Amino acid sequence: MSDSLYVALIVAAALWGAAAGAVLPRAAYRFSAPSGEEWRGACPEGHPVSGWLGRARCGQCAGTSYGPGAAPVVVTALVCAALAAATGTRPELAVWLLLAPVGVLLAVVDFRVQRLPDPLTLPFAGTALALLGLAALTPEHAGEWTTALLGALALGAGYFVLFLINPGGMGFGDVKLALGAGAVLGWYGWPTVMLGTLAGFVFGALYGGALVVARRAGRKTSIPFGPFLISGAFAGLLIGAYAA
Repeated sequence: MSDSLYVALIVAAALWGAAAGAVLPRAAYRFSAPSGEEWRGACPEGHPVSGWLGRARCGQCAGTSYGPGAAPVVVTALVCAALAAATGTRPELAVWLLLAPVGVLLAVVDFRVQRLPDPLTLPFAGTALALLGLAALTPEHAGEWTTALLGALALGAGYFVLFLINPGGMGFGDVKLALGAGAVLGWYGWPTVMLGTLAGFVFGALYGGALVVARRAGRKTSIPFGPFLISGAFAGLLIGAYAA
């Protein structure tokens, strides 16, 4: 692949990420309801919010923003650009670009309310396996669908054991999210599964340690683990794609 085509691919992926990230704020706001509560159906002032995709602005509140702002746009654009740079023109890139906005959305929601929405976690895993199954039928792919399936089952089972051992420290939403993370990591093989899993725990430990040092949390303070599970999977996926 020529350098100009490579650059064009990265730019196109970044533009896709920015466009996808631009429609996430409303979903992020609506899904950011505390555990046990229904998804949000009104803006902070009580005006109805319709639909799930789009900007988080209320026309009746003079266009005031009530969502996470521009962060999803920037993060999704950067994530998609990095995935394109690592994967190149291989067919699985289309899968990563379709899944990336959902991963960003899940991370944003979990950071805000420590909740991973069921309407996103299990469909994320199923969609990942279905799309990777299609990618496996195309030429020039660099992964194995069977390992993706086994990776999903293995990582989901591992997180389920952790949930049983310490349900206060590991939510069941993390278990369901681990299925999807295991699928994307498993595509590039078991070393990628182990690397992405380890990276998630390292990122979470560093974040928790930083909060303790800054005296913003204690040793028993609960922190959302979903964003670190996702960021670990992202790191593992990048390395796996580069190495494939």
